[in-house]
Amino acid sequence: MKADQRVEIFRRFRTANPHPTTELEYTTPFELLVAVILSAQATDVSVNKATRNLFPVASTPAAIHALGVDELTSYIRTIGLYRNKAKNVIETCRILLEKHGGEVPRSRENLQALPGVGRKTANVVLNTAFGEPTIAVDTHIFRVSNRTGLAPGKNVDQVELQLLKVVPEEFRHDAHHWLILHGRYTCVARTPQCWNCIIADLCEYQPKTPLPTKAV
Repeated sequence: MKADQRVEIFRRFRTANPHPTTELEYTTPFELLVAVILSAQATDVSVNKATRNLFPVASTPAAIHALGVDELTSYIRTIGLYRNKAKNVIETCRILLEKHGGEVPRSRENLQALPGVGRKTANVVLNTAFGEPTIAVDTHIFRVSNRTGLAPGKNVDQVELQLLKVVPEEFRHDAHHWLILHGRYTCVARTPQCWNCIIADLCEYQPKTPLPTKAV
């Protein structure tokens, strides 16, 4: 894909959605961190349903740590892998209290040292909470980057490095939000909605998916 194609892709994304952000609901960096930990192999919708009950009761490392694993589990039971996630969140709260004064660290190294926090989660927190121009590659971004030809790669790390290389600086902060939303609602896994895609003429995916015909 040529550089001018990439520029036009992100220009269109920006025109359609000037201020994209995560669909996870949060009010502080700590709430975002917890929500992203909970979102692994789960939908944002399911996480939001759980945190709408959890955060009014406990929204700080001290408060959630005081709940303990069993009580925290009762709030997040509807989320996949909830037992392991509850343990990770409680341990993360302990580390935040003991090593970081109850604050979410702003470095990748310290974030990834927290239980349940991998590179993708760290990138989301750094970008969304702290404004860093990171790109968190999830399954949606991996699919869109490869399918469109925007930033092909064999694994998420390769795609992340390629995106950081080819996405123009002016678009880098918002790039992963645009790509996630595009993959979630338009460039979906099974049948991409090419007929409803604002970058279809720039995308290298072939053949384009035609508009489904209604059964007579």
